[in-house]
Amino acid sequence: MRTLGIDPGSRVTGIGIVEQSGGRLRALHYTALRLGDGPFPERLGHLFREVRAVAGSYGVDAAAVETVYVKRNVESALKLGQARGAAIAALVDAGLPVGEYTPARIKEAVVGRGSAGKDQVGYMVQHLLGLREAAPEDAADALGVAVCHLHHLQAEARMAGGGRRP
Repeated sequence: MRTLGIDPGSRVTGIGIVEQSGGRLRALHYTALRLGDGPFPERLGHLFREVRAVAGSYGVDAAAVETVYVKRNVESALKLGQARGAAIAALVDAGLPVGEYTPARIKEAVVGRGSAGKDQVGYMVQHLLGLREAAPEDAADALGVAVCHLHHLQAEARMAGGGRRP
């Protein structure tokens, strides 16, 4: 099963594809997509096209996107929400089912603690996927989203099968 994870951003969006085969996970593709400093609608269009292209290029079965986390700046949160919307629209346009996970849920799935730091997520993503070097932060976060979704799907399958492993 191949899952595309998205860590949305209005300037940089992390994209990562993880394949699960048996009990093994491996990264097929990851990048920190730089959207530039141009007009915001153009950045959203670029994000949509790039996510759509990646979704169509790797035989992806499912996708997942990190939910919005609002600290202080409402304007930033709104732009982040619009970036999420562009990414989700691209994934749906590609015919993919889309899961959504909070940052805490992703950290819990990858590190084992919902309050883990970004450095811990990056380290565990590198370890879980056997990467030779650390992925860029946004790409590592996107790979973490994909890993979280794969764990969620695996747990769902076990529950549906009466606790047996798929």
